[in-house]
Amino acid sequence: MTREPASATAGDRADVQSPNGNGEGEPGTGSHQGPGWSDGFSLGSEVIRFAPLSIPRHRRLQTFAVLFWALLLPIAISAFLLALSIPPLWPLIFIYLVWIYFDDAPQSGGRRLEWARRLSIWRYFAEYYPVSLIKSADLPPDKPYVFGYHPHGIIGMGAIANFATSATEFPTSFPGITPHLLTLNSNFNIPIYRDILMAMGLCSVSKRSCERILRKGKGRAITIVVGGASESLSAHPGTADLTLRRRLGFIKIAIRNGAALVPVFSFGENDIYSQLVNDEGTKVHRFQKWFQSIFGFTLPLFHGRGIWISVGLMPYRHPIVSVVGRPIQVKQNANPSKAELEEVQSRYIAELERIWEQWKDAYAANRSKELTIVD
Repeated sequence: MTREPASATAGDRADVQSPNGNGEGEPGTGSHQGPGWSDGFSLGSEVIRFAPLSIPRHRRLQTFAVLFWALLLPIAISAFLLALSIPPLWPLIFIYLVWIYFDDAPQSGGRRLEWARRLSIWRYFAEYYPVSLIKSADLPPDKPYVFGYHPHGIIGMGAIANFATSATEFPTSFPGITPHLLTLNSNFNIPIYRDILMAMGLCSVSKRSCERILRKGKGRAITIVVGGASESLSAHPGTADLTLRRRLGFIKIAIRNGAALVPVFSFGENDIYSQLVNDEGTKVHRFQKWFQSIFGFTLPLFHGRGIWISVGLMPYRHPIVSVVGRPIQVKQNANPSKAELEEVQSRYIAELERIWEQWKDAYAANRSKELTIVD
């Protein structure tokens, strides 16, 4: 069963643009360009092209939605700094900051607002690529679930569209399931930004947060982007290298709470940005690993398209197709052994591989390599 954004027409899906191809009204890379894009100037081996002036309104709205999400953090910080510049607001700001310090909502299910998840801006966000959802099996709302999202990509746009909004009709595909996309706890220390994230259903990815959500009752679900920062370094177009072999923590959480594991593979997630060559042993790779060891996250050196020119930090328009796999049932155990964890992991990986084999020719036809499980 496939769910696509309702107003993403066949024409919209046909003119998407990826780093390996070009479509109408979108910038190409290399020696090709989409109709309407005019040559500008050369920057090294790259030809910078200018966008056409005549763009349909719905496509401008799609671009605005993605840009809004990309700028949400600096917008929130700017709004907070602006408030700080107004002395009469200082008492309220002080109370707000104290409240943030003691507020435990990010660790206990957040403050989800369904109307915020259904805003039109998220529909345009999903239509930009577009993002769509394929359902492999029903998920009865009689138990909790742990969704494992793969691959991480540079940012995980498919995870946002599918699990932090209702744009791809997740509630229709899986009635009775309440998903919470999880992110780093540090995101909830940022004023205003934290409250927007929680309204969209996001919560902390800490162990305590995971278990609190899963123990709230039947139908509760968490979504973990399993590969994390390490996997983002492998996010190159045409590839599917998953950092998974040593990732047993999310499996342990599922077993401890009797939650079924559901693998999700998003074809196209790695294709919406181009990344500098960072093979192991290169200076770029060494710098990225050093940075990660110091700060706990990494800096993929990437680029996509721009708003008015063909190079920038906006993602390429490339379809992201998220296939939700069949649930992996587990036997609840408060203290699972390593052998039990590895047995469940082997079934989980087998389901991921089944998804890949079934759908790769349809949604990864231009792949440069097969699915690879690393680390």
